[in-house]
Amino acid sequence: MPRYEYRNIQPLPAAEKAFMDWIQKLDEQFANRSVEHRCLVVRDALHELYLGRPYADPAPNAPLAEQAMVHSFDPRNASLEPEYYGDVDGQKYAERKPLIWFWMMFDRSPLGINHWLGYRVRAMVAKHVLKHIGKNVKIFHGVEISYGYNLTIEDNCVIHKYVLLDDRGEIVIHEGSSISDYANIYSHDHDLNDGMIVTNRKTEIGPRARITYHATVMSGVHVHEHGLLGSMGVATKDIDPFTISVGIPAKPVKVKTIAPQEQAAGGKTGK
Repeated sequence: MPRYEYRNIQPLPAAEKAFMDWIQKLDEQFANRSVEHRCLVVRDALHELYLGRPYADPAPNAPLAEQAMVHSFDPRNASLEPEYYGDVDGQKYAERKPLIWFWMMFDRSPLGINHWLGYRVRAMVAKHVLKHIGKNVKIFHGVEISYGYNLTIEDNCVIHKYVLLDDRGEIVIHEGSSISDYANIYSHDHDLNDGMIVTNRKTEIGPRARITYHATVMSGVHVHEHGLLGSMGVATKDIDPFTISVGIPAKPVKVKTIAPQEQAAGGKTGK
């Protein structure tokens, strides 16, 4: 069976320079942890991104929909679901909220589906938002996080489009793991009788584990090394190393064999 490597795709030189200069400028601005500073930087960047001109307050006689849009570029005028949660660390979240808002709005802009640019923008923003992000991490568009400060993504991980990473408790995605499209990773659950009673648990993926399309990992579960959760599966219990689990709830069906290239590396490299 053939093994296909990813192709190397590059933008034109002038575009690449503009992309990288923009990312560097934002990176330098986001390094300032002042909430107000970050809000203003995000407001101005989103105004330019969506309307193609420097920020200006909306004119009093502008259409109301236009006024609402311009005001919404400022993270101080936007609300996100996680900031309503009673267990949120207000200070940590306040520092990150402007950048999370930028991340979400960037992904919803025409630029957000430009993969070459998007990988680099999200990696830059993530280093200011997450507890830790490693090297060579690819995050596709539409990925949503909760708090950010409880999320660790180690080296060489891939998070595909429209994944939910609910780090309300804590999520650690270990080295070389892959989360496929529309998967959900949870780290909290609710009491059966009183939904306001919440239990936070640490959820771990990997190393070199795979969560496939539309699958869900419930809070407190550890998908161990080279574990695989099948498409549409719901993991309510730990998945053992090198084990494939499928179904609702997920149950083990097969033990993986180590590919030749992994044997040569002592079982330490994943696909």
